[in-house]
Amino acid sequence: MKYDCIIIGSGPAGLSAALNLKLHNKEFLWFGQKDMSRKVRISEKIANYPGVPMVTGEELNGIFLKQAEEMGIEINDQIVTQVSFTGKGFMALAGNDIFESKAMILATGAANAKGFPGEDELLGRGVSYCATCDGFLYKGKTVAAFIGDKNYEHEVNYLAGLASRVYYFKGFKDEASEMPENVELQDRPIKEIKGGLKVGSLIRTDGTEIPVDGVFILRNSVAPANLLHGLELDGPHIKVDRQCRTNIKGCFACGDCTGRPYQITKAVGEGNVAAHEVLDYLAELDKE
Repeated sequence: MKYDCIIIGSGPAGLSAALNLKLHNKEFLWFGQKDMSRKVRISEKIANYPGVPMVTGEELNGIFLKQAEEMGIEINDQIVTQVSFTGKGFMALAGNDIFESKAMILATGAANAKGFPGEDELLGRGVSYCATCDGFLYKGKTVAAFIGDKNYEHEVNYLAGLASRVYYFKGFKDEASEMPENVELQDRPIKEIKGGLKVGSLIRTDGTEIPVDGVFILRNSVAPANLLHGLELDGPHIKVDRQCRTNIKGCFACGDCTGRPYQITKAVGEGNVAAHEVLDYLAELDKE
């Protein structure tokens, strides 16, 4: 099935886009975390959201979730690791599944952390963003896994069932779960990924080097430059015009990923704009 649109990101911008597409009876897929935006959830007080005076982030996020549920909109929590523009639409890779759409909305949020040195250069040559996609390549080998969110710890367990050893680098504040014997939790973060034709080792922040055959990086989202090749950026942000259009036809971006101010109200407004631009774009396609 080819969807009208795919939305990537379940924060306020993604929600706003999804609500508008739903109201216009469009067939779309919405990818993101099922509990929506962590940034919203952890906000102590929000005083500038119109119509909802002085609310906690947890309360506002609950309102967002309830509205999505009442509208019958579901969130697919698979991580989209790659998007390709085919010239006639888009293909999104999530896990081992490929989804097709006529239009694309990127609402991936601000890039909270830079990639590791060597990550971009070795992507596809030992660096992977999907354990279930590429884990079988490392059966009996030694791998490292960086987990940026506790929700993805199951990926470590999956790799432990394939690899002989897994070095586990935790990128979140909560305590790590109990792991199989062949998983070694690391207390010194990754400084650099090294290799030639393929990944060969990791350098930790204390300068020590450990040999690895592969590195799996599980964050809440993939950096825009790696997600969709050819996408024009403005620094770390996706470059858009006032209609939230990117340089790739049929691809729109909204929310924190397009730049400051990093405000919920701005994200919601841009999500609305992006959705309506998708509607206009689909109408143009129908005329062709």
